[in-house]
Amino acid sequence: MGKEVSTARYTREQRREFRTKVRRGLDVFELMLAHHPFESERPMTGLEIELNLITNEGEPSFGNAEVLAALEDPDYQTELARYNIELNSPPRVLGGDSALRREEELRASLNRAEQIAKQTGSHICCIGILPTLQPEHFNGEWISDDRRYTALNDSIFNARGEDIELDIEGPTGERLRMWADSIAPESACTSVQLHLQVSPGEFAAYWNAAQAVSGPQLGVGANSPFLFGKRLHAETRIELFKQATDTRPVELRNQGVRPRVFFGERWVTSIFDLFEENTRYFPSLLAEVSDEDPQAVLESGRTPQLAEMCLHNGTIYRWNRPIYDVVDGQPHLRVENRVLPAGPTIIDTMANAAFYYGLVRTLATSDRPVWSRLSFSAAAQNFSNCARDGLEASVYWPGFGELSVDELVLRHLLPRAAAGLESWGVSQNVIDRYLTIIEQRCLLGRNGASWQIDTVTRFEQAGMAREEALQRMLTRYVEGMHSNEPVHTWSLP
Repeated sequence: MGKEVSTARYTREQRREFRTKVRRGLDVFELMLAHHPFESERPMTGLEIELNLITNEGEPSFGNAEVLAALEDPDYQTELARYNIELNSPPRVLGGDSALRREEELRASLNRAEQIAKQTGSHICCIGILPTLQPEHFNGEWISDDRRYTALNDSIFNARGEDIELDIEGPTGERLRMWADSIAPESACTSVQLHLQVSPGEFAAYWNAAQAVSGPQLGVGANSPFLFGKRLHAETRIELFKQATDTRPVELRNQGVRPRVFFGERWVTSIFDLFEENTRYFPSLLAEVSDEDPQAVLESGRTPQLAEMCLHNGTIYRWNRPIYDVVDGQPHLRVENRVLPAGPTIIDTMANAAFYYGLVRTLATSDRPVWSRLSFSAAAQNFSNCARDGLEASVYWPGFGELSVDELVLRHLLPRAAAGLESWGVSQNVIDRYLTIIEQRCLLGRNGASWQIDTVTRFEQAGMAREEALQRMLTRYVEGMHSNEPVHTWSLP
């Protein structure tokens, strides 16, 4: 969830003033990068998990306000729709057995949340896209009771000037094509965000590394093959998010105007490149103007919040997003990795995180960076291929050429991820526990997406209609999710 705003409507004057403040903040940010100290001595990692609320029958349960009130836990917050909530795990260092403690804390937190949610008539489901969701579920009061979400919805449609078209075709020929009069379908995209704090001098290397590994990362972690009853991409969430928040009518797409869900166009040399692109290419959606004079704050020796620059950045949905934040008066920078879907289990989530953190560490500190040998367009194509095909995707990698993503991970990326975790000071117990899960997914060809597809296929072959097959699959999925056994070990019907 982003920061709350004071209104759902903005005047033309507010938008003009907001643009001015964003540019002023960017100028101050440039000065800070050159002359101001940033907190980076003990790099911290953070994790957010977006969750679905479901009924006993597996349908979306639009009761997040009641669940959050009962939880009384600041780690849980609202998300876009009333059947969504978000779990925030506090920042911590990577070293030692820290990841094991985080896994225990997350599982205990979800167990408690499930018990409390049950008392309100809901259950928690951690999955990339809720497979039982249907367009008619959005006919009533679907949006969460936060002005930010209403303001985003209104601003996107004011910019677009017409309904949003969704058009996604899966590998077997199943196709979803429909029109939406709100951004409600975007709420189907429930993801995991991995945060990594870095210094200004390191940011470009870590962001470039995160971009380079986004394809393989997505291939092994895909968990969103069904949307509105259709079998689509292994990670349908990627294309759905892009289309469901698109401010461009067809004519602007034809002109090459950039979408707000944005992989990027080039490797960067500084975090400033990304914030400068934001200002140059993307008009504001939210235009909340603060009282802060960032130049005056900086000149007084204090740290400016740069609220307008950060708010603007929060409405541009890069898969690896730059973050500027201030904690206890100290500024810091983060790479926010937004590639992964939620689920299937906490241990799977931790395995995905370990693979990511270890791999970007090795690539970012390499003497010969992979992005000096991998074109940006090839990285973007890898990302697209892995979203569509998951573990069956074909990718390009320097020194290997074209190969399957599972082969690339097994032969090359897993050893590099292990080396990266070792350099972070992570214990061998952690490395073995989590990277073995990634290895087994590749060896068995089984991740969340393939398990969902295979399970539904078995039920349909037994004579069930798609709707019943999806409900039966989800029942088994939730059982597996609460077992915390990794998805590659789950049985098929």
